[in-house]
Amino acid sequence: MKKIFAVCGMVCTLLMYATMSFASGTVKIGALFAVTGPASFLGEPEKKTLELLVKEANDKGGINGMKLEAVIYDTTGDATKAVQLATKLIKDDKVSIIIGPSTTGESMAVIPVAEKERIPLISCAAGIKITEPAKHWVFKTPANDHVAAEKILNYMAKHKQKSIALLTVTDGFGASGREQIKSLAKQKGFAIVADEVYGPKDTDMTSQLTKIRGIKPDAIICWGTNPGPAVITKNVKQLGIKTPLYMSHGVASKKFIELAGADSAEGVMLPAGKLAVYDMLPKNDPQYKLLKEYDLAYKKAYGTEASTFGGYAYDAWMLTSAAIKKSGATPEKIRNGIEQTQKLVSISGIFNMSARDHNGLDLSAFEMVKVSNGDWALIK
Repeated sequence: MKKIFAVCGMVCTLLMYATMSFASGTVKIGALFAVTGPASFLGEPEKKTLELLVKEANDKGGINGMKLEAVIYDTTGDATKAVQLATKLIKDDKVSIIIGPSTTGESMAVIPVAEKERIPLISCAAGIKITEPAKHWVFKTPANDHVAAEKILNYMAKHKQKSIALLTVTDGFGASGREQIKSLAKQKGFAIVADEVYGPKDTDMTSQLTKIRGIKPDAIICWGTNPGPAVITKNVKQLGIKTPLYMSHGVASKKFIELAGADSAEGVMLPAGKLAVYDMLPKNDPQYKLLKEYDLAYKKAYGTEASTFGGYAYDAWMLTSAAIKKSGATPEKIRNGIEQTQKLVSISGIFNMSARDHNGLDLSAFEMVKVSNGDWALIK
């Protein structure tokens, strides 16, 4: 009988140590950000945000007793490199989830890898095709570009602006935005009177804008990410064009104002996440407290204010950590937990995921803002 008790005791002890070992294990979170290169204004704040949040979580004991490790690679905004690094994260680093990439083109390239290897991917890019139609393993945190487009068109309708000149960049983000604007414009009774494009590396768009000026539209909508939109903003000023100029949410950071120049950017309008104007929100806004905490923590850590783009990585972290807490740390459990997310208050909005909706945001994710005296102002 004593031997039986001794054996039972040994078994219990082994089970206890096994449980402790699992509880004190490490969850590897992979990340692909364009930290350097043309899209560094996206990737750099994303990287810094994720590093900040992982450190904060580990300082508090991790998640469910498990330590977090962020394995972050710089894609430089290159889709081919993003695919190579995604494979490395999965095969060599054995991550449980990948956050990123920063851009739509990179994300579209990496999706087949995530789907094949059955690893959840939370893109920090906005293109609608990333999650529509829904892919089993793929999610994203920026609101769909059709939501941003609808926000602009709804505002234009209120101000009786019915004819639109489009000027979009010829990359994945620009092509997706162009498609969504044209589709929504047709549905809502707007007229597209000019449909111009520019290359991601173009440094002067006066030719396209001169054509647009001759057509005299009610409004110009530019869809792209910096530096192109900043160049266009300068060109509009140089050409003396007074037509209202709208930008996409792809430039919703102070970097756009800095690149375009406060004088040229004055009056430019766009849909932006609430982070850009959180101090103008009512204090009972459900996002206000978190937005303020994020901005203050980022300023303390890095000496500069938090950006909407860093917020996309914050959202991905929130989705990931909530899923691990609720469901577990294996790729399958994390994926399932993310898809079941409901009423998660985060930086970009309040996320409500489902099997059909792997973005989970609606029009409430954006506020219409304008550049006023070198800063963002809420349009009321």
